[in-house]
Amino acid sequence: MDQIATPAVVAAEPQGLAARQDSTIAIAAFVAIAAALVVLFRFPPVLDYPNHYARIWLLSGGIGEKPFPEIYAVDWSRTFTNVGIDILATWLGPLVGADRLARTLLFLAIVLPPLGAIGLHCALFGGRHHWQTAMLSLGWCATMIGGFINFQIGLGMALFFACVDLRLQGKNPALVFAWRLAASLLLTVMHIFSLGFYMAIVCGVEFSWRIDILRSKAGLTRLVGRLALAIGACVLPPLALYLHTASLPNAGGNGLGLAWNDGVVLIVLNLLSAITTYVPVVDVLLVLPLILICTRAARAGDIRMHAGLAVAAGGLLLLSCISPRHMLGTGWISWRFPIMTALVAMAMVCPFANLPRRQALLLSLVINLAVFGRTGWIGWNWWLAQKDVAAVESVLKRVPAGAAVLPLGHEPETVSYLAHSNRHFFWGLDTFRHLPTLAVPVSHAFVPTLFTAKGKQPLSVLSPWSEIAVPEGNLLSVGVLSCPTMLQQYRDFTPYLSDWRSRFDFVLVANADILDRYVGTFMPSGLTVIEDAGFAKLYAIDKTMPAEPLAIPAGCATAL
Repeated sequence: MDQIATPAVVAAEPQGLAARQDSTIAIAAFVAIAAALVVLFRFPPVLDYPNHYARIWLLSGGIGEKPFPEIYAVDWSRTFTNVGIDILATWLGPLVGADRLARTLLFLAIVLPPLGAIGLHCALFGGRHHWQTAMLSLGWCATMIGGFINFQIGLGMALFFACVDLRLQGKNPALVFAWRLAASLLLTVMHIFSLGFYMAIVCGVEFSWRIDILRSKAGLTRLVGRLALAIGACVLPPLALYLHTASLPNAGGNGLGLAWNDGVVLIVLNLLSAITTYVPVVDVLLVLPLILICTRAARAGDIRMHAGLAVAAGGLLLLSCISPRHMLGTGWISWRFPIMTALVAMAMVCPFANLPRRQALLLSLVINLAVFGRTGWIGWNWWLAQKDVAAVESVLKRVPAGAAVLPLGHEPETVSYLAHSNRHFFWGLDTFRHLPTLAVPVSHAFVPTLFTAKGKQPLSVLSPWSEIAVPEGNLLSVGVLSCPTMLQQYRDFTPYLSDWRSRFDFVLVANADILDRYVGTFMPSGLTVIEDAGFAKLYAIDKTMPAEPLAIPAGCATAL
């Protein structure tokens, strides 16, 4: 533990032979590039973002436009957490516009987590260091590309709040307790996992710089007392809100709805979610230099570390390995902990703080190439996705207001990470799943998969539209319309597929320029192509067509 420094040691490091390190220009450049990407690309390949965009548009005033007063309602008693962007949409949306607000929130989801980690690093180690530039790489991760906007913003808030905590250390305990109450309330409203992240950081900071605090009985007693007060302050706000909330997340009557990463391979893949975006190999190659810098510094004995945050990072790493993948109707819970671990791990160390000028320049060059190379890779994929977005917007222009649109897609036989790298990300998940929900703001039409989950969103679907709506939905293969076994398999999760001919007016098919693995290009009779834009196709449903025996394609046998 001889490389674990105290604040006094940090201040006393010899500076005579060391070159001055400064990450300010790199940080400013990253923030500017992120802002440019958000401005240039209205709907980037970020999984949940189009769905959030549609809800933000409704809450910003769109819900008052026909036909939505008869379709949706807002009920704030449905949830107490995961509503940060919903509250902002209600308060600020009418003033600044839904589009501008949605882009701002996406920008914050990208930059706040790494900037918060940099802020915490500055507070711990003092001044600017090239290692802080490396933290910018964590702006791109699976939860970001997954569009977990509330969660991402909450992570950044938690890190910045922890910086305030550091400044308040040694101040009036009542003031610290009050501050933690307020911070916990804000984080609970934004996202409950961000509150847990804040608690982990605060406990790590309270643990102090050196692990030898555990050797003193008196020191250990004081530590336990401080941790108890910190945890107590953080738990009170969510507990109070929980007791006054009508609805909590659920798994649709399936109990806890647990799914686990039950195997070493799945656990390792889950850990990679902290760095993975569109093509895992590219991400690993661009992050590897940053890992090697840390390991090289450790071998050279030129690294400083905060012991308390190391303990916190260890706890978050453990949760990354043992947490369920899905629970209570919420997907990818286990993805949340690896990015938390990575943010704390990078903020808790300071490698190569004192280098001669030439070595410092080399370090800066390697870090900047890795970070901005990765950012360029993201920009390339966002640019590629704009043709797909334009195709969806093109077909949606043919949908009249008040229509009901059934979203489906072509499921490829294999995921092509080269030809269409923007269309899939971590674990082969599609990034275009929620593009059809843009029918809400673009066409003033109904789609059944807008996020309206109890315990998560304040938006609800009114009857009779609720009969063909789900709180959260996937983009199913078009084969579900032609394959009885597939339809039966999904009927419980997608009640809107029952009697779809009479309940919907159009079928919107995404990824239509790729053959579907089950039925190819086959579509049931009674569907007429209205618009073919390549990636997206729009079919009109003939509601007067008499019932006929269903023609079952041969590929349906593979859907069993």
